[in-house]
Amino acid sequence: MAAQFGRRLRKGATTTAVAAIAVAALSASGAPGTPLVGADGDPQAAGTTTPPDDSAATGNSPYYTDLPPLNTPDRPSTTTESPLTGRSESGIPASVLAAYKKAEQSLADSDAACRLPWQLLAAIGKVESGHARGGRVDANGTTFAPILGPVLDGRGFALIKDTDNGAYDGDATHDRAVGPMQFIPSTWANWGQDGNGDGSKDPNNVYDAALAAGHYLCAGSRDLSVAADLDRAVLSYNHSNAYLRTVRSWFDYYKRGTHEIPDGTGTVPPGLGTTNPSPSPSGSTHPTSKPKPKPKPTSKPKPGPDPTKPGGGTDPSPTPTPTPTPTPTLAKVENAGTGPLTATAGGEFAERIKVRAENSLGGPLAKVSVTFTVTGDTDAAFTGKKSTVTLLTGADGTVTAPVLKAGEKTGTFTVRAVATGRSLPAVTYTATVGARRADAIVRTDDKVLTAAPGTEFADTVEIAATYKDAVAAGVAVTATMITDADEPVENDKGPYFEDADGKAVRTLTDLRTDKDGRLTLPKIHADGTEGTYKLRLTTEDGATLIVELTVEAPAA
Repeated sequence: MAAQFGRRLRKGATTTAVAAIAVAALSASGAPGTPLVGADGDPQAAGTTTPPDDSAATGNSPYYTDLPPLNTPDRPSTTTESPLTGRSESGIPASVLAAYKKAEQSLADSDAACRLPWQLLAAIGKVESGHARGGRVDANGTTFAPILGPVLDGRGFALIKDTDNGAYDGDATHDRAVGPMQFIPSTWANWGQDGNGDGSKDPNNVYDAALAAGHYLCAGSRDLSVAADLDRAVLSYNHSNAYLRTVRSWFDYYKRGTHEIPDGTGTVPPGLGTTNPSPSPSGSTHPTSKPKPKPKPTSKPKPGPDPTKPGGGTDPSPTPTPTPTPTPTLAKVENAGTGPLTATAGGEFAERIKVRAENSLGGPLAKVSVTFTVTGDTDAAFTGKKSTVTLLTGADGTVTAPVLKAGEKTGTFTVRAVATGRSLPAVTYTATVGARRADAIVRTDDKVLTAAPGTEFADTVEIAATYKDAVAAGVAVTATMITDADEPVENDKGPYFEDADGKAVRTLTDLRTDKDGRLTLPKIHADGTEGTYKLRLTTEDGATLIVELTVEAPAA
């Protein structure tokens, strides 16, 4: 990664430490520019070999030394939930900011004693990748192209031989730091996380990378509200005092406040393209071509005011300064016409959940990050078996959640839609899963079922269930031995089933048809009482089948 010092140097550096870092970097480069800074804070000499060091998250890969502005961050209010406005240089892209805050909340739930502040993740994310290249990520938080650090081949940087066969960094010879938080593959293998619930751990996904960084920083018994522990955590990420000071500068800057900006509009550190280039043999990342000279002006300078004319030849009325149009802010997220959410177990909900982001002027607001979450006692999930999905609103301010699929659990559950990382009220939806249905059940054969007292029935009972003449798979069926009365109840004599302990039972409830809509009942036993008996099979939709069972002694 190309480090940045020259672009931030200005008069009156705030501290001696900052000035020292700047001088060290500029002295090593020999000229203004953007030198790569090594793990110890000084540029590596050409041709030197750094001892292998993969104990740091980044493998002590170089980083961006761009410092925060001297002034307080631009933001329209004192809350960090500020709208999509302000200077992109001091703002954080929406999805990236949401990832930092989501990781903070996750660690607060799993490791509250660590007290991880999201501003620390933001500081590291800024230094490592400029917040994923200024928030150039898709709706799921994955960078449009991998972010790769320089090849760690010992030429100007650490020497770390390949540990992942190129799976993450595309290099089967040496490792490279990967993703918005710049993990080397061996560290990602141990610390990678699934931060967005999509079932995969991707170092180029801001949610996965931010959560992994949070776990890494919280390792051991660190309490990041203690300055010494926070310093140790940052140094474990990259073993460099200069790195610590740079991260600390951005950490303090973000603690004073920041604001959200649209994805893709953040400031991208110079030299950070699709993938970070490998260093040249000399370790320099300066461009080799000479800068083009500025073109000479072709137009003649305008003459000055004519003293012979009133007012010196100038317009006495000054040009009015246009009043800037205020940027609309996010006011709420609301239901965008979603209908009733009902589905049969195992099926898809026909209705899709849709929300609308509305600004303070009552109009739609685009590129608002919305998180949909399935909650409650249910096994329902969005496409891909995801219980949480984060998407951005479109130009019309709306966003539609993926298809919701019911599991096998019946009943109601809730889906919540919230503006990611905001304190606005959530939109809640109640969804209902009904049992699989069957309106008809029949036997698959017409064999007469008989048994002698005290024996098993030789033939089994097999049924087929249908719903509107189609195969009804997974339908719950209840089997009961009943009395021969006008209002039958469970019989206390005659044929019976056996439970797992071999005890006689005359009602079975945990029965379901298979994928072909068929069900074969367990073996039926006859007690010592002869006679004709009834077996009743029913479904929740009211489909009923009566099967006759005869117990009689064999003919002499």
